[in-house]
Parts: sequence; structure tokens; C-alpha cells
Amino acid sequence: MIDSQEIFGLSDTSLTLLQELIHQRTGLTFFDGKQSLLAEKLAGRIIERGFSNYLDYYYLLKYDTQAEEEWREVLNRLSVPETYFWREFDQIRILVNVIVPAYFAQKKAGPLRIWSAACASGEEPLTLAMALKEAGHLDRYPIEIVASDGSGQAIQRAQAGLYSKRSFRSIPQEIWDRYFSPVGDRWQIDPAVHGRVQWHTANLMDASQIDPLARSHMIFCRNVFIYFSDTAIRQTVEQFAAQMLAPGYLFVGVSESLLRLPVPFALEEIQGAFIYRSQVQA
Repeated sequence: MIDSQEIFGLSDTSLTLLQELIHQRTGLTFFDGKQSLLAEKLAGRIIERGFSNYLDYYYLLKYDTQAEEEWREVLNRLSVPETYFWREFDQIRILVNVIVPAYFAQKKAGPLRIWSAACASGEEPLTLAMALKEAGHLDRYPIEIVASDGSGQAIQRAQAGLYSKRSFRSIPQEIWDRYFSPVGDRWQIDPAVHGRVQWHTANLMDASQIDPLARSHMIFCRNVFIYFSDTAIRQTVEQFAAQMLAPGYLFVGVSESLLRLPVPFALEEIQGAFIYRSQVQA
């Protein structure tokens, strides 16, 4: 492990500038004693670029003509890859058993669009696809599933559709057997299911990137806001609400809450699962 303090001599001033810039650009917060974590995550990249301090790297990200390319690498370094199939499945069960049938029971119901934001290596949107297929919805109804992450490397892994045993810690065995084939020490998702998901790279703090994706009826943005500041959360969910289509359901992680923030979403309980419904209907 790189000892960033030993290499660079940890400068509160330069790291604070970097923290603030990263927060502004990505929503991720490394304040409240998390400076050393940020330093650790970026130290290797700073060395690769030939810099000897954080301030020079800050100037690269802030002003250099190569900044946009470098931000893609920053998002790769800061991404949190922890995810697995069938995670927090109660919300998906309600989507499949209650919300989707109710939506298509409407006389003029058009195609349904579901966006998995910050999907990491793809387990969440693929869980959605498998669960919808198990219920018969994916073949019966016009359903579009899109997925995105700020890390291009994570999306490349999702596009490959190969998963290690760690991703299967919660999935029912029969689902694992039905939709995956062994490839060496990993498992390949059924191409027919994998092909139902459209993959994108998108930074949640960049409106130009998320607006087209947020034009969805359902948005899953789970276990993301635990890494965001309140300011970034509010900005993100307001952007979601401005674009969402009715009925406009937002799914966040079980450890996350929007109740303390003045956002245009109302909490609803459906058969024991908690979700948020947009108060701004497009």
C-alpha cells in the first residue's frame, strides 16, 4: 500500500483544495477526517503522472487541457465497486409484483423505462432484468433498462458480464443456475438477459450526461448517497425529479434517507418496502 503522507508530506491546504474540487465535480465527499482515504486513493495516479505533490495534480484537474481525460481516471480511482446480485431485494420485489403490473394496467401505458444509476459492475440492473423475466414481464411488456456509472472501468466490467463468486452471495441458487454459465473460476450472464441492459458512463453531477438517462419512470440510485454531501444529494435528486416520467419512483438504499432534505420526493411504503415518489410529474 502506498503511504501517501510519507511520499508527499500531507499538506492540509493542497488536499483541501483537491477535496473541494472533487466534491464539486463528482458529489463525493472526503471531508470529516477522510483526507487520508482520498490521499491513498489518488497517490498512485499522482505518481504515474510524474507529480510530487497534490497541488500540482489539483492544477491539472482544474486548468489543464487534459483535465477531462484525467477526470475519467479520477472517477475510476474513487469508484466503490461493492455490489452483488439480489441486493436489498425487497424494493425490487415491489417493483416487479406491484409497480410494473399497475403501470401496464393503464389503458394508454407506453414503454416503461428503468434507470440503474451508479450501477458499478452491473449486478443491480442485471438483477432487475432477471427478476422481471422471472415474473414474465420482460418478455410481455415493452420495458427498457438502462444502467450507468461514473467509472468507465466499472462499465467495461459490466459489459463483459463475467462475475466472481462474491457477486452471488445473496442470489437464489436456482436463479444462479438458470442465468449463468461457468467460465473458468467466474460465471457468464445469459446473453439474452445481458442484452436487455443498455450501458452508459455518466457522472451524476453532470446534468448533460444524466438528463437523458433520468427521463425514466423508475430510478435506482442505491447506496450512492452515503458517499455524497447533503448539497450534492439535493442537487442530484432535484435533477432527477426535473426529468422523471410519471409515476416517477426513486429507489435509494435502506441506510439512506431523503427525509431531512427539502427535495421534491415523498416517501411511500408499499408492502413493507420504502421508496420515494416524485412530486414533479413530467
